[in-house]
Amino acid sequence: MSAPLLFQPSPNATYGFPNARRLASVVSPYQHIEVWDTPQLGRLFTLDGRPMTATGDEFIYHECMVHPAALTHPGPAAALVLGGGDGGAARQLLKHPGIERIVVAELDAEVVRLTREHLAEVHGGAFDNPRVELVIGDAAHYVAHLIDTASPARFDLVIFDLTPPDSPAAGLYTPDFYAQLKQVMSPSATLTVHLGSPYFHAERIAGLLDDLHGAFAIVRTMNTFIPLYGSLWMMAAASDALDPAALTTENVAHRLTARGIDSLKHYDAPTHAALFSASQSVRDKLSQFLKPAR
Repeated sequence: MSAPLLFQPSPNATYGFPNARRLASVVSPYQHIEVWDTPQLGRLFTLDGRPMTATGDEFIYHECMVHPAALTHPGPAAALVLGGGDGGAARQLLKHPGIERIVVAELDAEVVRLTREHLAEVHGGAFDNPRVELVIGDAAHYVAHLIDTASPARFDLVIFDLTPPDSPAAGLYTPDFYAQLKQVMSPSATLTVHLGSPYFHAERIAGLLDDLHGAFAIVRTMNTFIPLYGSLWMMAAASDALDPAALTTENVAHRLTARGIDSLKHYDAPTHAALFSASQSVRDKLSQFLKPAR
């Protein structure tokens, strides 16, 4: 039976997809997971009624969360994905031949099970690749365990592929957790975080950016339209050493070619600079909430 699938990104906004068909519904110990089939974006899944990823446009989000940061690093060897149980971030990371190890720390095993069953286009078999290690459990506990080891692993890339801050992932969007993460990040590592819509979540985005600026020397915002999320969507890259916004079109094109990455659908060399350029209206929205520069 078909029905409208509606999302409410803020109290005063609603959008959705008519004629959606629910394929699965599971209440896990952590959240309510649903898988849907839609005429507009194919199969998608939701967590507690929020849109997570869809086969029809997931490449936009995952390519932007992975490749600008990965290409800024001259030779990333290890990556940590926090969340990422749909496998989309791991699938993009695997395109970089120099990456030897990808750890996906996903809280909910049911997310992995359902997306492996219903969203093959998203994960592309990533969890079957020997370079990918799936860790089920609290990502904060995983990072704390690494710190407690004699020689903690060092990651060149960290991808926050998580639910928003007002969710079970709330404790990972904090200055304390950023400080812990830095203990398992290499000196030239870059972290990427998805922030939200500047039209629906400007105050939340500003708070996240203030905390990132407090933890990292370099913080750059990216933005692109994502149909599933119904809006322009912002992400951030943070590092103590590398600035992805400084990469030229020629730099990006050269590194894509050198790494043999030629099958992307959204991100490419000319798009790189555009991702890091926010319009005046977006800057104005965020400026209302950002703390004054110190």
